[in-house]
Amino acid sequence: MQKTFEITISGQVQGVGFRPFVFKLAKEFAVKGTVCNNQDGVLINCNLSAKKAQRFLERILNDAPEISVIQSHSISEISFQEFKDFKIVPSESKQQVNIPLTPDIAICESCREEIRDTTNRRYAYAFTTCTNCGPRFSVTTQFPFERKNTTVDAFKMCVSCQEEYTNPDDRRFHSQTNSCGDCGIKLELQDYDGKQFYGDQRMLIEKASDLIRKGSILALKNTNGYLLCCDANNKTTIQRLREKKQRPAKPFALLYPSLDKIKKDFNLSSIEENAVTSSVAPIVILNPKESIDNLEKESIAPGLDHLGVMLPSSALLTLLMDELDIPIIATSGNMHGSPIISKKIDAIQKLAGLTDYFLHHDLGISFPQDDSVFRFVGEQQLTLRRSRGLAPNYLNARKSDDKILAMGAHLKSTFTFVPNFHTYVSPYFGNLDSYDVLERLQDNLKQFIELFQTPPNVVLVDEHPQYQSSILGRELAETWSAELVSVQHHKAHLASVLGEHGLFASEEKILGVVWDGTGLGEDEMIWGGEFFTYQNRAMERFLYFEYYDWLAADKMAKEPRLSLLSMLPDGEKQIAEKKFSKTEWKVYLKMLENNPLKTSSVGRLFDGVASLLGIIDVTSYEGEAAMLLENQAKKYVGNNEVDFLEGVVFENIPTKTIIQNIHQAMVDGFSIPRLAHSFIHTLALVIFKIAAQHNFSIIACSGGVFQNSILVEKLIKLGGDSKINIKFNRILSSNDENISFGQFSYYQHIKK
Repeated sequence: MQKTFEITISGQVQGVGFRPFVFKLAKEFAVKGTVCNNQDGVLINCNLSAKKAQRFLERILNDAPEISVIQSHSISEISFQEFKDFKIVPSESKQQVNIPLTPDIAICESCREEIRDTTNRRYAYAFTTCTNCGPRFSVTTQFPFERKNTTVDAFKMCVSCQEEYTNPDDRRFHSQTNSCGDCGIKLELQDYDGKQFYGDQRMLIEKASDLIRKGSILALKNTNGYLLCCDANNKTTIQRLREKKQRPAKPFALLYPSLDKIKKDFNLSSIEENAVTSSVAPIVILNPKESIDNLEKESIAPGLDHLGVMLPSSALLTLLMDELDIPIIATSGNMHGSPIISKKIDAIQKLAGLTDYFLHHDLGISFPQDDSVFRFVGEQQLTLRRSRGLAPNYLNARKSDDKILAMGAHLKSTFTFVPNFHTYVSPYFGNLDSYDVLERLQDNLKQFIELFQTPPNVVLVDEHPQYQSSILGRELAETWSAELVSVQHHKAHLASVLGEHGLFASEEKILGVVWDGTGLGEDEMIWGGEFFTYQNRAMERFLYFEYYDWLAADKMAKEPRLSLLSMLPDGEKQIAEKKFSKTEWKVYLKMLENNPLKTSSVGRLFDGVASLLGIIDVTSYEGEAAMLLENQAKKYVGNNEVDFLEGVVFENIPTKTIIQNIHQAMVDGFSIPRLAHSFIHTLALVIFKIAAQHNFSIIACSGGVFQNSILVEKLIKLGGDSKINIKFNRILSSNDENISFGQFSYYQHIKK
C-alpha cells in the first residue's frame, strides 16, 4: 500500500551532488516525490510502501556521493500526499541553517579530461566544475546551497549550460556552479602598470605560462584567493620574490603539473600519494630524492631537506600547469604577515610592487582561504594548516545547548562557532598583530553571524588579556550581552586533542602533554612545557619544565640566542657571549639580575639548543630554529642516541641540566646531527618516564612542538613498545590553530 514518507539526511550533503543522486535513485526505484535542500540538509518526500521505503533509504545511505558525509538520518510516515513524478524542487527555507558548510572540492578527473579535450565545449575553460567538484565554501553567500546563494549567480547560464543543469542524465544536473566559456567567468591578464593582454582564455593562459618561463612573477587569482607564482628553477626570480615579499627564508610551496612528475622527484608513501591526489588537494610535506634537476631546492626551502608539494586544485591551475609542464613556486598572494588577497583592487594596490603580472578573474570570493598543509609520520597525519578543502566543518563534535563563539589564540588564529547542532572551525587566519589579519577575522565573524542568523550567548577567550582575540572577544561579548568565559591556553590545547579522540568520557587517567612556544599560565608565568592529568572531567597541571628567565618580551621568540643565554646556568653564561655585541651582553646580563618573568617553554628550549649547536641565533619566521634543528637531526644515521637526562632523578624536568649535558657532549666531540637527534630522543623519553612513574596508559599530546616529525615518530614507537596509547591532533593542527576548538571543548566538558 502506497504511503507518504519523509526522509531527512543531515551532514555534508549540500553542494556534493546529493539531490541529483537521490533523483536518479528515485527513477531506478520508480518512486514519485520531491527532494530539496533545507535548513537541516536534504529533505525527501515520496510515495512508497513501508518495505520499499526502507530499501530506498538503505540505498541512499550505502551509495551516497563519495564526497558527502552523512551524520544522521530519519524516516517517518506523514500525511498522505500524492505525487505525479519525482522532482528536485528549489529550497525556500526561511529557518535558521543547521547543516555543515561544504568545503571547496578539487577538480575531478572528468572535468580535467574535458578541459584537455579539443572537441569538448569546455576545452581550455578555466572554471570548469560539476556536481563532484569546484568551489563551495569560497563562493557561499547564504544557505541552503543553491546557485542564487553563491557568487556564481552573477553569471547567467547559457542555453547549453541550462540544458545540462536540467538533464537528469548529465553530470551537471543541478550543479550549482555550472558555467562555460560562453556564459561564465572571464580571465584578465595585465602587467603591473595595468596594460592589458587580449585573447581567449587559452591564449591568456599560454601567455601567462610564457611569462613565468621567462622569469616573471605572476599574481594569479585562484578560486580561493591569489597565488604568487614563478619558476621553481629560477634562483634569481625566487630571490627577487623573497626580497619583495619580505620572506628571506621561510619555505615556499611547490605546484607540480602531475603526480608522475612528483614521483620522479620525491619519495612518496601510499598515504602521502592519497593525500596529494585527494579532493582537498593540500600541500603535503615530502622528502625529495637525492638529485632533482628542475628545482632550485636551497632557494625554495633554505636549510631544509623536505619540501611542500601540491597538485592543481582548480581547472585554472590545471590548464596553467599543463602548459608549463614544470614545477613552480605557488605561495599565498599577500605581503609578509598579511592574509591572502582575494579582490582585484586589493591585489593591484598591495602586490603591484611585488609582482610583474596579474591574472585576474571576475568570480567573487566570499571566504578567501590559504591552501591546507599536511605532513605524515608513517600513517600518522599531522595537519600543519587547516584551510581550503577542509574548513569550516568539524564533523565529529558534539552538540551544545548554548550558542558559542570561541575566539582562539593570538598567533595562528582561528575561531570556532557553534550556533546549532554543528561545530564550525574557521580557516586559519594568521598573526593578529597584523591589522589586516584582524580585519579579515572580524569580517569572517560578521559573515558567519549573518549566515546563521544568530549571535552567540557565550564567548570564550584566552586568559591572556592582551591577545587581540581576547580583546575582540570581550568587545563582542559586551555587544551581544553574552557570557564571557576565559580558558587557559594550554588547557585548551589539551582539550582539543581530548575532543578529537572522544576522550572526555574516558574513565582512565590520562597524561596530557602540552609543549609549545608561549601561553600565559595560571601563575602569571609563561607556560609551554606542561604535563596535566585528566580524569573525571578534571584537568590539573602537575609537572612542567623547570622555569628559566623570559627575556625581552616577544624578541625572545625571534632570537634563539636569548633562549640559550637564559637557560645556561650561572657561571656558564659566557658560552653564549660571542653571540652578542658588548653592549648587548651588558644589557641582557643586567636584565637577568632582576627579571621576574619566567617560562617553561619547550618551544624556546628548541630555540636554545639550536643556538647552542650553532644552527641559528636570529630567525626570520616562526618555528625556523626548530625546523632547522629537526633537519640536522634527520641527518643522523646511527642508533646510538644519548639520553641527556639518563640517571637524573627529577620531578619537574631540569631544563638547564639538558643544556649543560648537550654542551658537554659538544665539548666531547659529538656531531651536530647526533646531538640534535639525541635532544629530541631525550624529550620523547621524558614523556614515557613520567607515564611509567605515574602509571598512565593513555598520553594525549598537543602544542606546536608536536609538529616535529622525529619527536612524533619516536613517541609512536615508544608507545607501541610499552603498550601505551598515544594520541595527537590529527584533524586539527597541533599548533595554536586548535585553541578555539579546545576552548569550546573545555567549556563544554569541564568549565560548565
